[in-house]
Amino acid sequence: MCVCVCVFTQGLVHCSEMLHIPVLTFVTLSLALLSRQTLGAQYGDWDELQPTIQKLMKGYNRYLRPDFNGSPVEIGMSLDIASIDAISEINMDYTATIFLRQRWRDSRLVFPGNESVSVDGRLVSLLWIPDTFIPDSKRSFLHDVTVENRLIRIFSNGSVLYALRITATIACNMDLTKYPMDRQVCTLQLESWGYNLQDVVFYWARGNDSVRGLDTLRLAQYSVESYYTSVTQAVYETGLYPKLVLHFALRRNVLFFILETYVPSILLVVLSWVSFWISQSSVPARTCIGVTTVLTMTTLMMGARTSLPNANCFIKAIDVYLGICFSFVFGALLEYAIAHFCSVQHQTIADLQRDLRKEEAEGNGARPALSSTHSSQLMPLDHAQQEEGGQSADGEGGAVGGAQGKGRGLGSVREALRKAAAAFSVQNPHNIDRHARTIFPLSFLIINILYWLYYLFL
Repeated sequence: MCVCVCVFTQGLVHCSEMLHIPVLTFVTLSLALLSRQTLGAQYGDWDELQPTIQKLMKGYNRYLRPDFNGSPVEIGMSLDIASIDAISEINMDYTATIFLRQRWRDSRLVFPGNESVSVDGRLVSLLWIPDTFIPDSKRSFLHDVTVENRLIRIFSNGSVLYALRITATIACNMDLTKYPMDRQVCTLQLESWGYNLQDVVFYWARGNDSVRGLDTLRLAQYSVESYYTSVTQAVYETGLYPKLVLHFALRRNVLFFILETYVPSILLVVLSWVSFWISQSSVPARTCIGVTTVLTMTTLMMGARTSLPNANCFIKAIDVYLGICFSFVFGALLEYAIAHFCSVQHQTIADLQRDLRKEEAEGNGARPALSSTHSSQLMPLDHAQQEEGGQSADGEGGAVGGAQGKGRGLGSVREALRKAAAAFSVQNPHNIDRHARTIFPLSFLIINILYWLYYLFL
């Protein structure tokens, strides 16, 4: 291929005659000249750089990876976790500030000696660097106070250390079914954007020791339980790409929630039991306690849900406990309603039975008085009996027998009504409160034992 080669020198363009050179060589030479021109535009004249850097950058092409068309570049990674600023259950993510360090070897940067050269971070635009990215990142930025927080160090054997400080908000899928006794496992993933496994290979520089800072990290609601690293690969439609993953487990500190939610809920349940020792006749006192505890429990349940995601798929442990406490508080109020109803019913039945006994006593007292009168002392017959004076003695006996049959029928009906009322009534309504004083605390204790065993150990 015949091309005309032009060289930029001190602002002047010098073109040579037509040369026969391969296409790849021409492209490489053009990119090298472009890199030299960019360097001169950013940092002044090429000759003003240090001799070592000038020699290294001469003919260097940052658009081609080391060992182009050869073996893949091995890139070692290490992390320093400076802080985890926020963990959001609503957005299901966490924000972390990390120091990311990458190491690889570039044979084009070999220079004599045993020293290393630390160059300005702004020279990163002149070197080839890996296209590492965080796939689960929602937002991220590179710190730039007072300058961009980058470090480039070149060693004599061609090894390059590239470090930078970034803050990223990273997604973390959380299972909140055991909230607040939950344990979340989050990940920090590092992948190559454009270079597949044939071009670059990622590995942790020192295994699990490649990650520092998690052991001494202090969080508001969590504590770092464990962490480990893994090497895998990302599968996409365009091929296989290198991937490094940091797994770390976070255990939520439940003490805050015990003091904030669980203890007030337990105290409200115990407060609702006070009504069992108050007389059933004190309607305002028992009603006030029941309604107040129910409303307070409702307010506590609403406040506990404000900091949680409105996800219908999660029935959280704290929701279960608040539901149990609300059931006991509402049950105490319902218990008084039942006890008061039975007391009123019992009083009504007692009054009815007293009236029936009084009527029976009056009826039994009239019949002996009538039978004890002597035949010689009988009162004169009334007008009806006088009109029926012509009836025979047998007719009088039949009338007396019919009256006695009606009396027996009315007594049997009253007895049946009395038995039916006794079957649907409580003999002593005060026994309801006595049984509730034992059943409610014992049931609440058993349910608490089962609840804490399940959510803490299962």
